[in-house]
Amino acid sequence: MAGLPPIPGLKELAALAAKPVGLVNDLSNRPLVLRPMDLLRGAGSVQDAVRDRTILVTGASSGIGEETARQLGAAGGKVVIVARSLDKLQALATEIEAAGGTADPRSCDLSDFDAIDALMESVLADHGTVDVLVNNAGRSIRRSVALSYDRFHDYERTMQLNYFAAVRLILRVLPGMREQRGGHVVNISSAGVQTRTPRFGAYIASKAALDTLCDALQAETRDENVRFTTIHMPLVRTPMIAPTKMYERFPALTPEQAGGLVTRAIVHRPRRLGPPFGSAAAFIDTLSPDTMDLVRNRGFKMFPDTRAARAVAAEQSAEDAAAAPGTDADGNANTTGVAFANLTRGTHW
Repeated sequence: MAGLPPIPGLKELAALAAKPVGLVNDLSNRPLVLRPMDLLRGAGSVQDAVRDRTILVTGASSGIGEETARQLGAAGGKVVIVARSLDKLQALATEIEAAGGTADPRSCDLSDFDAIDALMESVLADHGTVDVLVNNAGRSIRRSVALSYDRFHDYERTMQLNYFAAVRLILRVLPGMREQRGGHVVNISSAGVQTRTPRFGAYIASKAALDTLCDALQAETRDENVRFTTIHMPLVRTPMIAPTKMYERFPALTPEQAGGLVTRAIVHRPRRLGPPFGSAAAFIDTLSPDTMDLVRNRGFKMFPDTRAARAVAAEQSAEDAAAAPGTDADGNANTTGVAFANLTRGTHW
C-alpha cells in the first residue's frame, strides 16, 4: 500500500533513536498514532479493518479523499466515493475496480442539505449501513481579518461545508452504527486548529466546531463501539493549497502519505491524531496563551495575504506584502520563510 510507512515497532524506534537526526526528521514529518498499546502489541492490517465494510469518503475526486479511497479500495473495502465531479469519481471507480476493489461513485453538492438527504437515502437503501464515514470534503479560506470586514459570506461558506454538511452526514449514519454496535467516523481536521493559525480564522473555526461536537458525541456512544477520530492534518500538497505560491517550498505531506494516515487511523481508531508541532503548540497554548500569541503574530507578520486576497484592498495590502520578511516580491517563500516553516513544520501559515 502506498502512503506513510507502517507504524514503527520497538525495533524500528530503537534504530531511529540511534540516529538522532533521523529520529527528529522522521517524527516531525508525520503525525503519529499516539496509542502506546498499538506499538506494544503490534498493529492490525488495513485489510482486516476494512474488508467487506462500507466506507463513505467525501471529497473523493482529488487530493486526500481520492488517495484515501484508492488505498481503501485496494485493501478490500466497499468504497462509496462522494464529490461534485461525477466524471472524476467514475474515473477513480474504474481504477479501483480494475485493481480488484469495489467503488460506488455518487455525485453530490455537500453544500446543499437536500442533496445530502437524497444521497444518504440512496446510499443507505443500497448498502444498508455505513460502517466508516470519512468527512474529508472541505473549503479553506486564507484571508486576514483586515480584508474580511465585508466578507461575512466566507464564514458562512466554511461552516456550511466543513461543519453543517459533516454534521448532517453523521446524523444519518449514526443510527445504523449504534444499532449494529459498531462504527467509525473519521474527521479530517487541520493542524491549524491546534496552532490557531492566523488568516485561517473562518476555516479553523469550522473545523474546531466539528472537533468539539464529536468529543461530545463520543461521550454518548463510547460504550456502543462507535468511535470518533479527529485527524489534525498538517499541510498536504493538494490542489487546495496550489494558489498560495509560498507553500511550494513549505514542508508538506504528499496525498499518498495523507491517505496512508487516514487508513492507519481506520486501523487503530485513535481519538486524535496530529503532528508533533501541533500537539506541542496546543499544550503550550493551554499553559501560556501569550507565548503562542507571540509565535502566531510572528508567523502572521512573516507572510503576506495572497495576491487574490489582497485584490480586495490593493494599496494597503501591497504595503503589507512588501514588509513581509518571509516572501519575495513574487510571493515565493524566501530562505527566512522556509526556515520559519520548517521550525513550525506542518502549519499552513
